[in-house]
Amino acid sequence: NIYRQKLLPLEKEYNFHDFHSPALDDPDFDAKPMVMLVGQYSTGKTTFIRYLLETDFPGIRIGPEPTTDRFIAVMHAETDGVVPGNALVVDPKKQFRPLSKFGNAFLNRFQ
Repeated sequence: NIYRQKLLPLEKEYNFHDFHSPALDDPDFDAKPMVMLVGQYSTGKTTFIRYLLETDFPGIRIGPEPTTDRFIAVMHAETDGVVPGNALVVDPKKQFRPLSKFGNAFLNRFQ
């Protein structure tokens, strides 16, 4: 692909991966686009996701007080479930590998 032929050699020559981000792998190109929702608590983020999915999702909690103290990646799968962040960053088929640099404090809140 173009990245491996044109960009990766330049990134290696100028040590780009030493100061910015690791080289991209196939999961980075094969992954579906992602959207991040950010906002104050109780503003409808979870309700919006439920509306788009037309169903509830694992780990959902809704209430008038802050209920979501985690980063949640909602993805399609054959079965419902919650995958811990530590497992997501080591899965070679997922695009979350670069998040490992944020450490266990972040990964414990990521699912």
